[in-house]
Amino acid sequence: MRQYVESASRTPVLSATLVVTLVLLVVVFPALPIGGEMLDVKAGYTYAEAVAAMESYGERGRQVYAWSSLTLDALLPFVYVSFLSGFIYRLRPTERLWSLACLPLAAGVLDLCENVQVVLMLTRYPDVSAGQVAVASWFTLSKGYAVSACLLLAIALAAVAAVRRVRHGLRDRAA
Repeated sequence: MRQYVESASRTPVLSATLVVTLVLLVVVFPALPIGGEMLDVKAGYTYAEAVAAMESYGERGRQVYAWSSLTLDALLPFVYVSFLSGFIYRLRPTERLWSLACLPLAAGVLDLCENVQVVLMLTRYPDVSAGQVAVASWFTLSKGYAVSACLLLAIALAAVAAVRRVRHGLRDRAA
């Protein structure tokens, strides 16, 4: 794992994974002809909300959504986990904290589990149980919390690195 995060922390890899993540989130997913808001982007949902959403997608929209969940949305966690892991690894304040870079992996695993649950619901529609929706919603909510926690960690590490850089610059000027 350490070799992976070391590789992901290189500038070209960080740049590429950031660009691919943004393109998928801002350009590709919104352009998919699904016919409604994807369940993945909600902060959880009820049985009634999930069934209404799947109904609004229509047969073609459900097919497109299921296909994209198995392909594009399987690529997305790999890309953003690589970015966040590399970024966190690169900005870790001490060598001992390198393992913080492994935290985004939890978000990626939750995202992939969410994708499986969403595909199961889409392919079983209209025979979707309240229990299935509850499990899918739990993965969606958990993924959201995990990604948010990793983003907050990355921002905090960036702030610490910026403060250290400023302090180092001030010490150099004073010397």
